[in-house]
Amino acid sequence: MNKFYALKVKQIIRETPEAVSISFDIPEELRDIFSYKAGQYITIQTQLDGEEVRRAYSLCSSPGSGEFKVTVKEVAGGKFSVLANNSLKAGDVLEVHPPEGKFIFEPGNKAQNYVAFAAGSGITPVLSIIKTVLSSEPESTFVLVYGNRSIEETIFFKELLELQVEHPERLFIEFIYSRTREENAQFGRIENSTVNFVLKNKFKETGFEKYFLCGPEEMIQAVTEILKSNGVPEESILFELFTTKDAAPVETAIDGEVKLTIIVDDEESSFTMDNKKTVLEVALDNDIDVPYSCQGGICSSCIARITEGKAEMRKNMILTDSEIAEGLILTCQAQPTTPVLKVDYDDV
Repeated sequence: MNKFYALKVKQIIRETPEAVSISFDIPEELRDIFSYKAGQYITIQTQLDGEEVRRAYSLCSSPGSGEFKVTVKEVAGGKFSVLANNSLKAGDVLEVHPPEGKFIFEPGNKAQNYVAFAAGSGITPVLSIIKTVLSSEPESTFVLVYGNRSIEETIFFKELLELQVEHPERLFIEFIYSRTREENAQFGRIENSTVNFVLKNKFKETGFEKYFLCGPEEMIQAVTEILKSNGVPEESILFELFTTKDAAPVETAIDGEVKLTIIVDDEESSFTMDNKKTVLEVALDNDIDVPYSCQGGICSSCIARITEGKAEMRKNMILTDSEIAEGLILTCQAQPTTPVLKVDYDDV
């Protein structure tokens, strides 16, 4: 369930001064395992200074391209992102978990209109979706609203312009820059006025089937609110967080320790835990090999199902109300609220 595979780096592509794309060789025997849908991500596992580090990165390539590529933006004080941008080279081998994630696009058989709001490295899964729409739905259109600080820091700037030239009647891009004023681009950030300009002005005659949002939490919340205020149904809005604020611990009514049972890969483990910790923290403290990646509630790697007891999540931007009602939790955010808690990673 939580298996990683050794993949060789085929190529390192410098996208901006702070971002590189990593292209992988996928052996023929692993092609089915590493097949993916547009918008999904992979988890990369490495050992850095004796510590296991896992990071989730979205695929920027499209499923039909024959490529398998992610993009990594260097983060100040980061671990893997610094390695990727400064030391990683073709021929190196990384441990990679197969693609997963719920921020996906699956092609249909009729013409549709789509729009995406992306900021910074949030363009990564959106580019995969754009390419898939253009190649798989020949009558569909796509509007991209893409915010960055400057042209130099705009990941895939040249590639997006080339796609726009290739599909002038189907791909429309609104570039937005917060640090520089550029011709044929807006100045500022993606905010209410930006969304209203797209929906009520420039594309007011266009009805959109899906709205894809990817970037920091504040942007996603702001865009989601204005979309809803414009009558967009919640089920038409898909989003993926790339950064999020830390959530405060849950205040529970129970005192002392909790009996926690974890089922993963058909093996059951039980122990006591501090109710102020999350399920994932306790699993890792006890060397249980459970699936996880971001540990911040912004991916879906650590989902499990509660089969006994109850838990409350510090933060949830991934699971729907119906999924929570079915007992699903993000274990990196879930604290027990009953003296006994049993979770099953296999039953998701």
